[in-house]
Amino acid sequence: MWYTIKAYLNFLLKATNQHGVHSPFVYQFVTQCLYDTKKHPQYDRIKDYQKQLFKTEEEIEVLDFGAGSRIFKTNKRAVRDIAKHAGATLNRMKLLFRVVSYFKSEGILELGTSVGLATAGMALGGANVISLEGCPQTAGVAQNHLNEAQIDNVKVVVGNFKETLEKQTDKKYDLIYFDGNHSKKATLEYFEKLLPSAHNDSVWIFDDIYWSSELTEAWQYIKNHPKVVVTVDCFWLGFVFFRKEQVKENFRIRV
Repeated sequence: MWYTIKAYLNFLLKATNQHGVHSPFVYQFVTQCLYDTKKHPQYDRIKDYQKQLFKTEEEIEVLDFGAGSRIFKTNKRAVRDIAKHAGATLNRMKLLFRVVSYFKSEGILELGTSVGLATAGMALGGANVISLEGCPQTAGVAQNHLNEAQIDNVKVVVGNFKETLEKQTDKKYDLIYFDGNHSKKATLEYFEKLLPSAHNDSVWIFDDIYWSSELTEAWQYIKNHPKVVVTVDCFWLGFVFFRKEQVKENFRIRV
């Protein structure tokens, strides 16, 4: 936690807004998507999805394949607590919706469904989402609530990522959202494994890149990778672009 606080203060010192951006592609992304203040009609459905999870009385036993939780001490958890303390915030859900809408993404892969908050945000952007989840209980909660909310363009695939990811590497995705395992080793394994699925206009989003020093190291590796051309670091999220027509650049943007 202290690492994240220190990293955030450092980020604020170095980050900029649209006025520090000289790339037309990134400038438009920042001003028309990240800084978009319009009230989209889908925001009501996004909020309703979050509300139904906040109200539920369900409790589940979580099977955790990742780096563990800083919040929960046991694997028995109330679904509403997962939604409130470990799921995507309302602002994050809205931002993911805007990203999907802005880039007109059609095929999305999500690593880490949890209870489906980020999933709902992206799916309401109009794309078909394949979401991989290691825990059958959280996957079941997500699928049930997505069905209840009539968000039917999501397929939740349950299983260990080492197995379920293999079936995704030969597909091309417009957007991949990495939020399945907060360890450097796993993040880089998934990154390398999915590289063949990237096309020139793909958008990859990495969640919690300053969650630990290890995850920041993984982010630095990804930024420096020869196939990665442009990155936009918004602290909580890191955006990766493969556009060969761009100059290789890294941006830090306050959102």
